[in-house]
Amino acid sequence: MTAERRLDIFVFNYQEGELWRDAHAPQSHKETLDRMAELGFTVIPVLAVTGSADEAVAAVERLGEARDTLECDIDGAVIKVNSLSQRRILGEGTSTPKWAVAYKYPPEEKETRLLGISVNVGRTGVLTPTAELEPVRLAGSTVSRATLHNIDIIREKDIRIGDTVILRKAGDIIPEVAGVVLSARTGNEVPFEFPDRCPSCGGELVFDGEGDFDPDDDGESGLGALRCVNPDCPAQLERRLIHFASKPAMNIEGMGPAVVRLLLDAELISSAADIYSLRAEDVESLPR
Repeated sequence: MTAERRLDIFVFNYQEGELWRDAHAPQSHKETLDRMAELGFTVIPVLAVTGSADEAVAAVERLGEARDTLECDIDGAVIKVNSLSQRRILGEGTSTPKWAVAYKYPPEEKETRLLGISVNVGRTGVLTPTAELEPVRLAGSTVSRATLHNIDIIREKDIRIGDTVILRKAGDIIPEVAGVVLSARTGNEVPFEFPDRCPSCGGELVFDGEGDFDPDDDGESGLGALRCVNPDCPAQLERRLIHFASKPAMNIEGMGPAVVRLLLDAELISSAADIYSLRAEDVESLPR
């Protein structure tokens, strides 16, 4: 299975070992990479040896401009001292070398269309809006959903269904809507209507914020979140159980989100305590 995934690697630094059969000792970082390429390793595709700080900055900028054309995804550049003897003099810190410094590029941004907004209920009852998007390739993966964080973000950025939006990955990991392309509006965009009842159980919602929540106000109610206060809300129960079984919590092997949903649908559990009274004959007929 692993072989079918066609994994590959770019070697970016020589740590220790013998690159030559004789007593030759490499003198520079570039020399070690050139030698590793000769030995058949795939080394980083872009490398520049510079003679000044200005040249190093220019090389970082050129690499940033070429990000979309590279054969691997990058989120930054690293400037290293080329001389291995100078590296030994400079030494290492507690967690990072003193002979290298990293520069992070701004997150890649793409435009796409907002098709709709769904609302999910978390394990604490907080309602979180999620953008449903036309799929777009961004920072190495295809993105069709992105977090909108909370109701205030939607108001502050005036995000409407049908908008052309700017998408990016926070920390190059979590997709989020950075803003709206107002010039692309046609007049057919629809403001999002915030629910007045829980989308899972239909229960009462309360506003955790300054003042009272008004679905029709102009967004001046302050930062806050809508929360379902029904302790028996099915969505909250499901997410509480998923969290309970997850690795940071009880770390129940094999009990991921899909298995939790199976057990809930089969009415075999209704609380975390029920997990510990499950019998083999209760679950052996279920999928997975």
